[in-house]
Amino acid sequence: MNSIPLVITLLAASAVPPPAVPQEELRINFPPVPLASGAHPIAIPHNKDESRDYLSPKILVPKGVKNLALNKKVTSSDPAPIIGELSLITDGEKEADEGYEVELASGSQWVQIDLEKSATIYAVAVWHFHRQKRSYKAVTIQISDDPAFKTGVKTIFNTDTANINKQGIGTDQGYLETNLGRLIEAKGGIQGRYVRLYSAGSSATSGNHYIEVEVYGK
Repeated sequence: MNSIPLVITLLAASAVPPPAVPQEELRINFPPVPLASGAHPIAIPHNKDESRDYLSPKILVPKGVKNLALNKKVTSSDPAPIIGELSLITDGEKEADEGYEVELASGSQWVQIDLEKSATIYAVAVWHFHRQKRSYKAVTIQISDDPAFKTGVKTIFNTDTANINKQGIGTDQGYLETNLGRLIEAKGGIQGRYVRLYSAGSSATSGNHYIEVEVYGK
């Protein structure tokens, strides 16, 4: 008879969930708004919302998360950029002025960041170009432990509705480039060493630009 209450007590204790992981809001440092921000007619579909809530939404992450991409090696489908060097993409500089961006050739192109070891990634932030309002086409962001992106590929963002990048049809909306960049959540945390970002020109030019990419994880 005495064993019955004991069994019930043990079962009740095993049903108690583990303590929640401490979380905090991810903090992003934004570059200043350009002094002379021009505009360009944007004919491709995009979300016109330029608010911080949309472009850089609140994301809760475990404590200790940091930008793992800072000063890490960058490779690309275009190894000889038209403007700038690939190292600019992870140098921590996000200014809108000339000299801060990399321009790749036209068509579908990608850049890839090697974090040097596998990590749990919670978010990726990207600044393509913000001297002028424009929207980039077929923006696709993927994470993998395979440098060739043949296996274990996880897509966290995809505006490629025409499958230009050959990575599948995207359902995410395009967006306007501003100093806020675009923050993408890797919901639940995704394991990977490499982050690859595709684009296929913009509403302003056929070239592909990057100012900075940040990868938040631990």
